[in-house]
Amino acid sequence: MTKRYLLVVFAYIVMQTGLAILVSWLLIRYFAISGALNIGLSSIITFTIGLIAILLILRKDEDRGGGLPGKKATVPETIAWSLIGIFLVFATQTVAGLIEQQLLGIDQGSENTAQLVEVAQDFLPFILVVAILGPIIEELVFRKAIFGWIYVRTNFFVAALISSIIFAVIHFDFEHILVYAAMGFSFAFLYVKTKRIIVPIISHMAINSFVVIVQVVFAEQLAEIMEQYEQQSSFIQLFF
Repeated sequence: MTKRYLLVVFAYIVMQTGLAILVSWLLIRYFAISGALNIGLSSIITFTIGLIAILLILRKDEDRGGGLPGKKATVPETIAWSLIGIFLVFATQTVAGLIEQQLLGIDQGSENTAQLVEVAQDFLPFILVVAILGPIIEELVFRKAIFGWIYVRTNFFVAALISSIIFAVIHFDFEHILVYAAMGFSFAFLYVKTKRIIVPIISHMAINSFVVIVQVVFAEQLAEIMEQYEQQSSFIQLFF
């Protein structure tokens, strides 16, 4: 792995481990901040520092021959594929979820997503991490660095498989590893298709934003809809 991509992966590991623990401890020790507020605030600080560090490492990546080989998508193509990518990833996620549910008997609810939503409900600014900072960092690490390095040395399938499995495992939601891996393949496809990392970043941000907005901002409305649906189903069952 090239030095800068190795540094990107190293920065990500440090961000998720040592730095995250240090920031969390400092908030508890000197500001008596704990619970969801500690998780949310420490995540914002940690991810911001991590993103700045990764961007500094990659600041001259294109000038050094970084990125994928081949012609990059034009601006109109980039915009078009960014929009197409949102629907592509959503469709891929849906199909993978149905496979888990129908063939493997796995419930669609994600424990990892539920935990993130719970923190966001208690500390709304945490949405910044889920919807913006997280997707940007993950695409730079898993697609640009890991996938990109493997891709130029092997092929799309091998690179997408390895990077997507790592991407899935790092979310620590092993029950839904198929969904995360499928999304990883979609993001990798968008990157290869356009040769621009901004495309999977936009798609990733859009999907995460949709999930967090629906489950956090419109949580009460969603609960009411589900309650009405259950009541209607119970009423209909009385006649059958």
